[in-house]
Amino acid sequence: MRKKRVLILSEGFGSGHTQAGHALAAGLKKLCPYIQARVMELGSFLNPTVAPLIISAYRRTVSTSPALFGMYYRKNYEKPVGRLARLALHKMFYQHASEVIEQLRPELIICTHPIPSAIISRLKAAGLDVPLWTVITDYDAHGSWLSPGVDRYLVSTEEVRDQLISRGVREDAVEATGIPVHPDFWVRQDPSAVREELGLKNMPTVLVMGGGWGLLFKEELISKLTARREEIQIVCCMGSNKKLIEKLSNHPAFQHPNVKVLGYTREVSKWMDASDLLITKPGGMTCTEGLAKGIPMLFYESLPGQEEKNKDYFVNHGYGTEFTSPEVLDHWFEAIRDHGHGAPVRINNKLTPLYPAYRPDRCVQSVIRELQGTIGPVRLHAQSGQKVKQQAN
Repeated sequence: MRKKRVLILSEGFGSGHTQAGHALAAGLKKLCPYIQARVMELGSFLNPTVAPLIISAYRRTVSTSPALFGMYYRKNYEKPVGRLARLALHKMFYQHASEVIEQLRPELIICTHPIPSAIISRLKAAGLDVPLWTVITDYDAHGSWLSPGVDRYLVSTEEVRDQLISRGVREDAVEATGIPVHPDFWVRQDPSAVREELGLKNMPTVLVMGGGWGLLFKEELISKLTARREEIQIVCCMGSNKKLIEKLSNHPAFQHPNVKVLGYTREVSKWMDASDLLITKPGGMTCTEGLAKGIPMLFYESLPGQEEKNKDYFVNHGYGTEFTSPEVLDHWFEAIRDHGHGAPVRINNKLTPLYPAYRPDRCVQSVIRELQGTIGPVRLHAQSGQKVKQQAN
């Protein structure tokens, strides 16, 4: 039997978009071996010289001029990618995209970034006959995600679904599936066992994640974080920010056996299992991974734009709070010390659920249903996480 082929397209403007694509591909592989998914950052693949320069310039703008980025986000909030912009991107990066698609022959194209979604939409208008789906990887729907050739949108929440419908998208073309996360995040492991595996003490633990480009630390925050290092274990995961890793590793306040500094790691799932609180920038993927694990979150230094929207969603639904002052840490440290691992913690006068109403496999299941054909529907066993296959009647 020929495998069903899914082409997942993204771009490197922020780590979460491509991460969501790989998470979706891993979920499909776990639940349905008859579906073959390939993830590609299309611009970088087709133009490996120019694309990294553009992405680097974007990152510098976001890091050094967040207010400018926020202003652009708000100004263009209701606008899709313009016709001239789509044409320019097509000429620069995507003029050979149809050849790539013809070679790979996918039954379905899924985009986790607005730019490839807009370009594939343009190719569909020119005659490409392949269904196009778009996975929105934030808890908001910026206008750039909307393209006329998209056949179906998979979105994070019912609120985002309502946003798209209010902008003219058909109701039957939008499904609130949640953002896909890697299957590692579909289950929770015993915290004591994971701590032992990771070389941590079995004590209240806080995980600090800096996002794809690293969290910006201030001395006041460092002082507050490490003030209770005798009773609270601190793990700082700084991603690919080598300068910040070196700074923290050499900082006097971090010279303690209960404080650990990490760089990039593929074991974020385990570090979350070992932790009682996640301090992070509110990127869509990290927030969703925390949601899947049922870990309360404290949001630090939100970028204007989609990160602010993500933060608002999680705070309003009682899954986290905003880091408004260093004193907020005192409340949290006392809460995790007194409640113990996995117990509900009161946030904004709401109790955070141990397992929030989020089905991490739902996005994958939606893709499987579309492509099932002779494969038969596949579902994830709710308790054991084992693969269960049901043949079609």
